Amino acid sequence: MSIIITGLLLGGTYALIAVGLTLQYGVARIMNLANGENLVFACFMALWLFSTFGINPVFGIVLIAPASFVLSWAIYRFGLKPLVNRAKSRGQLEVDSILVTFGLMFAFQGLMLLVFGGRDQTYHFLDMAVPILGQNYGLNRVVAFVAAALIAGLLYMFLYRTRYGTAIRAVAVDPVSARLVAVDVPRASAFAFALGGALTAAAGALLSSYYTFNAAMGVTFTMKALIIVIMGGVGDIRGAIIAALLLGLAETAVASLIDPGLTIAATYALFVLVLLIRPQGIFGRRVS
Repeated sequence: MSIIITGLLLGGTYALIAVGLTLQYGVARIMNLANGENLVFACFMALWLFSTFGINPVFGIVLIAPASFVLSWAIYRFGLKPLVNRAKSRGQLEVDSILVTFGLMFAFQGLMLLVFGGRDQTYHFLDMAVPILGQNYGLNRVVAFVAAALIAGLLYMFLYRTRYGTAIRAVAVDPVSARLVAVDVPRASAFAFALGGALTAAAGALLSSYYTFNAAMGVTFTMKALIIVIMGGVGDIRGAIIAALLLGLAETAVASLIDPGLTIAATYALFVLVLLIRPQGIFGRRVS
């Protein structure tokens, strides 16, 4: 039971990271390889707000997420929109965006190494035990999970209970058909990319409250987010959340029962297993 609860607590934060990338790729058709650097930068911002102003990372999301939204929108508008305009097919856009965001990944990583250095960083926030079903768990992990669940719930309400959320889902399914029903596809794509960045930053702020981080770890979380998105079914929010929880459970089980050094191997093993059983992902649609 301890492994299950710990895995779910970790998977909840993973889900928020993956949902951000799901929006960026599923709606804007941008495979953002700099997604992890956005998360790491949010970790450092949460640390700075907490150590300088005493703002805890949960409330810090109110500042960090909007800042990341604006930054992500600017990156899309000035760095990626020209690729969208010139792309003659979705495949060309994916290749071009991968190359550009691959370069952005190293640029952002280099800037953070220059500003923050390469040392591991951590801070003490709610680092006390709380009993759940007879076992003790870190209060910071529990709070991070609850906050991630609330944000995911708000996102679900927006996407499935509002007109603009419906428009964004329509763009994800078929941007050509969405234009026929008066959806502003470029605007919806830019908004989805920026919202994805804000969600990833929110996850970074929560993750920083219990996870040791450094300026060079972004690529690790980018790979995990990519694996979760593909496992869940590209563009499907529900699949991303379920795949993230499964990944959290798998990593926790391997770290607790076998060896913490094998968690990356467990990640890729679960990824391969899902692709062998269901190549289109958990909620993905089979290509006819």
